[in-house]
Amino acid sequence: MDTSDDGPDLAPGLRETDNNLCGVLRGRLDVSAVAGHFVRAGWTSRSSSWDAYEVGTSWCRVDLDPAAGPDILLNGVIAPDRLDTLATLLSRFGLSFGLELYDDEGGLRREITA
Repeated sequence: MDTSDDGPDLAPGLRETDNNLCGVLRGRLDVSAVAGHFVRAGWTSRSSSWDAYEVGTSWCRVDLDPAAGPDILLNGVIAPDRLDTLATLLSRFGLSFGLELYDDEGGLRREITA
């Protein structure tokens, strides 16, 4: 299952936040299968276009979009103190990734690559 309404909604304080998270999931990945990983971890997931998904929980909401090559682009909003939690989850899914967290002024605040 790659879509699910089960799971917590994004926290009210994050709903008004501009996107502060960008990243890439590397490898020959199927976007639907990646969305399924998030669903099994208790996140919500919905199709946002023919081949993209939006996944979310109370502290993060991101779009998963297939890139021109084998990678998946990831962008959205995250509670800044939960970046390590997201990185741990992606590692648990067995994914290779790069994440960038930005501050309110658009400056790079932190990077994680695995």
